[in-house]
Amino acid sequence: MGPALYRPGASPVHRLPPQVKIVCAVVAVACVVATPRDAFWAFGAYAAVLGAAWLAAGIGPGFFARRALIELPFVVLAAVMPFTGGGRRVDVLGLSVSVEGTLAGWNILAKGTFGVLVSLTLAATTHPGDLVRGFQRLRAPKLVTTIAALMLRYAEVIASEAHRMRVARLCRGHDPRFLWQVGATARGVGMLFLRSYERGERVHRAMLARGWTGTMPEPVREPAGVRTWAAGLSPAVTAAAALGVGLCLR
Repeated sequence: MGPALYRPGASPVHRLPPQVKIVCAVVAVACVVATPRDAFWAFGAYAAVLGAAWLAAGIGPGFFARRALIELPFVVLAAVMPFTGGGRRVDVLGLSVSVEGTLAGWNILAKGTFGVLVSLTLAATTHPGDLVRGFQRLRAPKLVTTIAALMLRYAEVIASEAHRMRVARLCRGHDPRFLWQVGATARGVGMLFLRSYERGERVHRAMLARGWTGTMPEPVREPAGVRTWAAGLSPAVTAAAALGVGLCLR
């Protein structure tokens, strides 16, 4: 079972060094967050840049649309705000809508969506192990990269353990699905925690026996050239240019 979000490929986006893609994603999200909510054309430019990145990576929008459902609570909040906001109100199709609430809802929806899609694009084109190495090359705190590396390594182990427990429960004729069976589900979660904790203790002792010092080994330094950085940061530069123009036209 491989990473759920990663899509293997040999596209130019996949081949970019992970540290370049991380910096590009962070800068792009910062530009989106700083964009005035009424600079609608700037959000259109961001969508065009994101679509170009998907085209270069060879990944269709359907892949991201299904996984972007994680932001559904924010969509609901944004949909409610035009009707609950204060300030000047206008009538739209017989409904009283707040202008300020509509803009606030649009702001949450647009920026939240772009943040999620940029993160999904980074995850889809970069293997989780490469992401950790990219943060190491960017000199992120060693404790953070160590925790992330171990979490990625053993998340699938815990998922497999949960799957085995579920199969065992089904084989015994017990399949809690309803609210009145929440007790059985809670006991299953508690048992999974205990098993994971015990397994983590065994793995930690085994790592200490093999000379574990508490930090991940340093990655081989593979500095990206100027051309690689220029190509990798081109979406972020485009987003920064759209932000600059949007701020100047206010």
